[in-house]
Parts: sequence; structure tokens; C-alpha cells
Amino acid sequence: MQATPDEIMVVCIAHQVKDGELVAQGLATPMVAAGYLLARRTHAPHLYFASAIGQGVCRQPAPLSLARIESLWLDRSLMTTTFGRAVAEILPRLRPMEFFRPAQVDAAGNFNNIAFGKDYRKPRLRLPGSGGIPDVSIVSERIYMYVPRHSRATFVSHLDFLSGLGHSPTRRHGCGPHYLVSDLGQFDFANGRMRLVTYHPWTNPVKIQAHSGFEIEIAPQVCQTPEPAEEELRLLREEIDPLGIRRLESLGGTERRQLIHEILQKENAYN
Repeated sequence: MQATPDEIMVVCIAHQVKDGELVAQGLATPMVAAGYLLARRTHAPHLYFASAIGQGVCRQPAPLSLARIESLWLDRSLMTTTFGRAVAEILPRLRPMEFFRPAQVDAAGNFNNIAFGKDYRKPRLRLPGSGGIPDVSIVSERIYMYVPRHSRATFVSHLDFLSGLGHSPTRRHGCGPHYLVSDLGQFDFANGRMRLVTYHPWTNPVKIQAHSGFEIEIAPQVCQTPEPAEEELRLLREEIDPLGIRRLESLGGTERRQLIHEILQKENAYN
């Protein structure tokens, strides 16, 4: 079974998860949720889940859904709290593993989810906002990132705004990101700077550099990303995300709207 870019990304995310740890999920991050669920079904059965959906901690994670995701998380929560208390008090103390999706990221792993454009009052594009990223990124030691569409618009030499702290000499606590996966490859920050460690089957280091707005280091042992196992793909396609909700993060415009309509129709039919 040949894997698609979104499937390889989900499998790569799953492989970063260790059994027994607490993993945090943000809003509208189905790729991350699918990766956590895949890890739980394969090598990490003893995970705890913290979700921004309902501000809860769960032993049993909620399945992927569009129409019912809030109630599913709330139904499973061992505890719930407010968003402010979660990001400012609870998560910094528990220090979970968390994947962030940056709108812009630089070579040091600093990232921006605020706006495109230098004028905050009149930006070219207003982004979803930083949420709890400023609180968590300055203390966390378990920051990971993912980018569904690798381009020079996202991988930039200078951020328009700073919302997430990377490998900065001014940092007092925590550390910068450990890892980033995109639809082109996997990267680490071994030297405090983004470094390519594997490239996906449809690309190569030269093409990845051409799609990046800064010079990316190349690991000495750089190689092609291993293909997902057949059982991983079966679980993802048939049991974890048969509706293809993870694909929403890779699509835009008309394609994305059409997939949302299709998913909602199927979910309504199941219910």
C-alpha cells in the first residue's frame, strides 16, 4: 500500500511518541490526533491525553470527528479546567509532549501564529492567534512541530511576529523544538538549527532546500524516510480515520470545503 503525504506525516508523528507519556492536542489538529491514536494502537498503549478541546485530561482519547468532537472529549475527561489555567499552570507543570503547527518558522525554531505582515493593526493576513503558545513554549522541553504544506511562505529567514520561542540564547527555561515533520521530510534541531534528517520518497534534499527560505543543515546520515508498515496504514485508513479528517490540514479552498461537506454527511449517516 503506497502512503500519501498526509499518511507519512501521521506515521512520523506517531513514531515520536513514547509509551506512558502525556500528549497534548490543540484545536483543529487532526493529523496530530491521528498520530497519537496510531501510537496508542501500536507501540504506546499507556498514553494520557490532554486536549484544548474541553480543556481536559483523558485516559481514553476521543476518536476523530467534526460534528461531535467537543462532546466526545468532554465525555471522556478525567478532569476539566479553564483554558487560561490549563496553559498557564497545568501544562507547564505536567510538561506534556505537544505538536504545534507554525504559520511561519525560522531556522532556530522560533515560530509565528499571529499574523502575516509587519503592521499588527493592518496585517496582510490575520492568523488564528498564539493561544497558549507563549506560555508553554518558554518552559516546555517537549515541543514538536508539523507543517502539512512545506513552502518558502512558512519556512522563513525572519518572522513577521514571534509567538513561539525556539532555540534562543535569551531562553532561561525549557528548550527549543526537538523535531519538525513536513510533507517533504523530517528535521531535528541537534545544533540549535533546523537540520534535515530524512526526506520523503517523492522529494530530495535539493528540492527541500528550494522550498525553504533559509539554509537548512543536512545531517551526515540523511536518508529517505522509511515507508509506513502495512498494518500502520490499515489502522489509519480503516479504524483510526476512515473519514479522512486528517486530510483537511493538507487541503485549501474548494477541495477543503468539499471534504468537510463529505465528512459531515458521513458522520450524520453514522449517527
